[in-house]
Amino acid sequence: MEAACFVTFAHYLLLIFLQNGPHMVEGVWPLPQTLTSSTERYPLGPEAFYFEYGSQSAAQQGCSVLDGAFMRYFPLIFPDYTGNGVLRFYADKPFHLVITVDRDDCESYPNEDSSERYNLSVSGRQASLNAEGLETFSQLVYQDDFGSYFVNKTEIVDFPRFQFRGILLDTSRHYLPVQTILQTLDAMAYSKFNVFHWHIVDDPSFPYQSRTYPDLSSKGAFHPMTHVYTQSDVRRVISHARLRGIRVLPEFDSPGHTASWGKGQSDLLTPCYRGSSFSGTFGPVNPVLPSTYQFMARLFKEVSLVFPDSHIHLGGDEVNFSCWSSNPDVRAFMKKMGFGKDFTKLEAFYMENIVNITSALKKTAIVWQDVFDYHELIPKDTVLHIWKGKPASYQAELSRMTKAGMKVLLAAPWYINHISYGQDWREYYNVQPLDFPGTEEQKKLVIGGEVCMWGEYVDATNLTPRLWPRASAAAERLWSDEKQTSSVDKAFPRLQDFRCRLVRRGIRAEPLYVGHCKHEYQGG
Repeated sequence: MEAACFVTFAHYLLLIFLQNGPHMVEGVWPLPQTLTSSTERYPLGPEAFYFEYGSQSAAQQGCSVLDGAFMRYFPLIFPDYTGNGVLRFYADKPFHLVITVDRDDCESYPNEDSSERYNLSVSGRQASLNAEGLETFSQLVYQDDFGSYFVNKTEIVDFPRFQFRGILLDTSRHYLPVQTILQTLDAMAYSKFNVFHWHIVDDPSFPYQSRTYPDLSSKGAFHPMTHVYTQSDVRRVISHARLRGIRVLPEFDSPGHTASWGKGQSDLLTPCYRGSSFSGTFGPVNPVLPSTYQFMARLFKEVSLVFPDSHIHLGGDEVNFSCWSSNPDVRAFMKKMGFGKDFTKLEAFYMENIVNITSALKKTAIVWQDVFDYHELIPKDTVLHIWKGKPASYQAELSRMTKAGMKVLLAAPWYINHISYGQDWREYYNVQPLDFPGTEEQKKLVIGGEVCMWGEYVDATNLTPRLWPRASAAAERLWSDEKQTSSVDKAFPRLQDFRCRLVRRGIRAEPLYVGHCKHEYQGG
């Protein structure tokens, strides 16, 4: 009997050894530029784990960005810890995570020059890193089958390949509650996205509640009370983003995509004609009236004060010229200006005026590619945003734009509101943003890319699973070294692991393929 008990106990010890033997996490997402890790590992315990400021750190305790990050990341590092003092797992030796930053950016907003480079070293009972490495550290921590936490000895040097890594949400075609936007910002930080492009208004609705022109939302939103973003809502989004190192880029697209604007601002849109009489419908913004530019100057003055980012997106895409061409006042203006019947010249006249307004407000404009395609005279620092076409088409456009010395953003291959059966994330992963004819100087003008989630068929019920983890494929393409991440098949187990991590963090990310997560989404 004693011998049998001893054998059973020996088997149990062997099982513990096998299950607790050398372990490595599947990997970090997005993949760091350099990562070396060994099988040497250190146990972590939530009641003996300490965040600390390094003695040489430019920021110290009381820094809102870092103090907030410590509060957020503790439960992400120890997801099972309830904080009631009754521990299932305990590491008796303390572990110190020491943060050192070069600049005190505690109260400032992230901008295009913010450094995201970080070094992370895990050795002995300590990890030392910059603030940007917290997300990476949280992904290095894992649990064994008994729930104990560990981290392996690791050295990482990391920085982003592109400075602009954005996600566009469309809150006009469907209103997205503020809480849904905040959760998206959380998930963006997990994938190291750093720009939230807020396509806040469009044809269907105008949910932005303007102080200067309150009728725009009271008459142009789906509902003037429930389907609007108040000034307080906007501040909340900007603050949430700031604490996660995310810029908020507002877009007020014109002269097209403005049907909802006209409900709250008379004489802004162009009256369309059928023959010699008004048809009862309106087209794009009326570019021939001085009152148009007075309105835009006042609106953008407000927007420039509400949104602190140095850039503002002015749209400029998909302008339907048929209404302009039907209007006798517009035709008379065209004749007076010597534009003939070339309505691209009229759009150029309009966009040049709008860019001048925002330039005077010390904002750099971002515009959709149509503005460049119509040969409009815009400042050299304007950023061009490619949204059209298959690879051959957008590669040619990248070549033309950068040859003209313009900065460029690529969105065309990442319109992930388009869905299909199967693993379409592989297509997003395989995009090569710099694969176009051009010099090294031209390639440097591609400042990044953006995942777009247009809202025709998307609201708060399906945004999250449609966005994640598909957007994360683009996140790695925009952050990581292209040569090290050239294999979709090698990326698959890491992305699968990362998707399970998102689910455990409360992000309802859809599955990549057949399989399971150790901690499945429980519904509710």
